[in-house]
Amino acid sequence: MTSLPGEVKGFKDLEQEVQKAGICGKCGGCVAFCSAGEFHALRSEADGTPVMADESKCLHCGICYLICPQIRALDQELREKLDWKQPIGPVRRMASARASSQRILRVATDGGVVTALLTFALKKKMIDGAIVSRPVGPFSREPAIATDAESLLQAAGSHFEESLHVHAVGGMYSSFSPSIKEVKSLGQHGMRKIALVGTPCQVFTMQKMRLLQVLPADSIKLIIGLFCMQNFSFNAKARRALEKRMSVKLSSIDKLNIKDDVIVTTRKKDVIHIPFEEMDTFARPACFACSDFSNEYADISCGGLGSPDGYTSTILRTAEGERLYNLAKREGIIKELGLRGRKARQDHYTEMMAKIVSFSRRKQVRAAKTLREAGRGA
Repeated sequence: MTSLPGEVKGFKDLEQEVQKAGICGKCGGCVAFCSAGEFHALRSEADGTPVMADESKCLHCGICYLICPQIRALDQELREKLDWKQPIGPVRRMASARASSQRILRVATDGGVVTALLTFALKKKMIDGAIVSRPVGPFSREPAIATDAESLLQAAGSHFEESLHVHAVGGMYSSFSPSIKEVKSLGQHGMRKIALVGTPCQVFTMQKMRLLQVLPADSIKLIIGLFCMQNFSFNAKARRALEKRMSVKLSSIDKLNIKDDVIVTTRKKDVIHIPFEEMDTFARPACFACSDFSNEYADISCGGLGSPDGYTSTILRTAEGERLYNLAKREGIIKELGLRGRKARQDHYTEMMAKIVSFSRRKQVRAAKTLREAGRGA
């Protein structure tokens, strides 16, 4: 069933246009909005799939449809509000940086900039807490609300304790954490100033909620976006295939990172590089419909691509993001890559930008192809 011209589109349209097309990312945005508003018309299945729980409670407002990251209805309005520019959104400044804290660096995937900035923001009472995802295995993460430095450290990076090296619910593994679903509980915690760390689809949904002034999006004061080519989701059978491809057991993995390719480091410090194309079998289908690599709608975007090992590529996109970064840098919380001479700095900036733009183009081409095949493209 699809809506007639002039009708407000709603969850039934999402089922047709997104779920049946196989591109639902299970980000939790539609359920988070519906639950936070105490409507409870929607709920999530065990695997994260949103479903209609009680149609009699549905207000038919259409907001669940509009905030879905796979629906492009608010693209133009959002781009105008956030002063979006080609080729990768607004860029006020870009740098390779790392945390000064050795504690953070020991657990960080790259340079620990995200953890350092959030820890600093908490200390300065700029935020009450942060919605993050914490690793519970090489390909498993879960959402959490961090309110102190220790909980932020637990969520940092991709190093895995022995007790957490294999974690799955119902035989499924997923590196995607539906962090946005934690938004619905902010009122219960009494938090009014929250940072959100998320993937492009999560950030896109949150920015659309802010655009529509949907509660509780007003509590989100800072958005840090992560570079994202794709997340992974697979069952026990696929796990065995992945272990065969990597020639290592998941239980022997110490660190997982994604830069130019997928980088796996074992407990014996062996490093395995796997091209993205060889990991496509294990990728979440919805990721192929996403065109945003560098998290273009965040206040600050972070990732490893474009920076040397031990540093985070950091894109400052808004005045709020730049203010936090500059304060943290001024107080020595983060340090930038030391490059002598104007030419060296310009060359590094050009190389970083070129890599990020190249990966962005790859993801855009892939998304256009996926949407055409799903009957959603031009």
